[in-house]
Amino acid sequence: MKTFTHWTVPGAADKGAAAAIGNFDGVHLGHQAVIDIARAAAVRTDAPLGIVTFEPHPREYFAPTAPPFRLMSAETKSHRLEKLGIDHLYQLPFDATLAGLTPEAFARDVIAGGLGLSHVVVGRDFCFGKGRKGTVQDLQRCGAAHGFDVTVADIVATDGKEVSSTNIRTALAEGRPRDAAAMLGHWHRVDGEVIHGDKRGKELGYPTANMSIAGLHPPKFGVYAVKADILTGPHQGTHDGAASIGVRPMFGTNVPNLETFLFDFDGDLYGEHLSIALVDFLRPEVRFDGLDALTEQMARDCREARAILADIP
Repeated sequence: MKTFTHWTVPGAADKGAAAAIGNFDGVHLGHQAVIDIARAAAVRTDAPLGIVTFEPHPREYFAPTAPPFRLMSAETKSHRLEKLGIDHLYQLPFDATLAGLTPEAFARDVIAGGLGLSHVVVGRDFCFGKGRKGTVQDLQRCGAAHGFDVTVADIVATDGKEVSSTNIRTALAEGRPRDAAAMLGHWHRVDGEVIHGDKRGKELGYPTANMSIAGLHPPKFGVYAVKADILTGPHQGTHDGAASIGVRPMFGTNVPNLETFLFDFDGDLYGEHLSIALVDFLRPEVRFDGLDALTEQMARDCREARAILADIP
């Protein structure tokens, strides 16, 4: 997958893609439906399959002090899109210049002139241009004027409920990762680098891989059964595990993070990149009366997680 980080794609060979446009936070089933329409157009016209998305997310740009809301970091999104067979990822910098483009200018200068797209696919609720004033009807009109086709995809629902990033965030905040996965079409994952922590887990007999969740919508604090993919380094592979998300109330006031204990694993993971899939919520984060009570509960958590994950491929 080629990744482009500017409006203008160098070289005619990289233009002409059929692309889906949006933020794709979560790459959920609704997003995948949009991507599948773009895929069909790409196959039909023998064109590359592309995704046009934005970094930072426009909501982060306009409200930088708002609570974290993203389901995916740019790294996680890129990994997921690559798995879906995307050829070109246009990860456009969302800044004052891009935010200030009128709908007409965005269609003319970015879609047609810069990226040279032949076909774009968007969801029915898609808005674009300064002040989000451009509608899908405006996009279709601009496409006719500037030489690209436009397809508008319908909203996707599961069990009568709209698939949306908002509903997925709600499921995760309530400790329902399987409901989130049903809307995502895949497990909700946190990707990132393993960083140094306080090493308390190792002292307790449960060494953990510590990862930041800064900038991400926090799932319900507590303990989860997880699938962990080690993406880099000499220990690459998949392991079952138990993970804690939260502020570690036994040990004072802390920044929320993700700590994962990998079953049947022994190795140094500092600096490596992991992808942690949340499978089941086991229990809320609580403060125990002492370390003995904590370690006894951790042993129970690991037994429960092993039993759950035995049935998960």
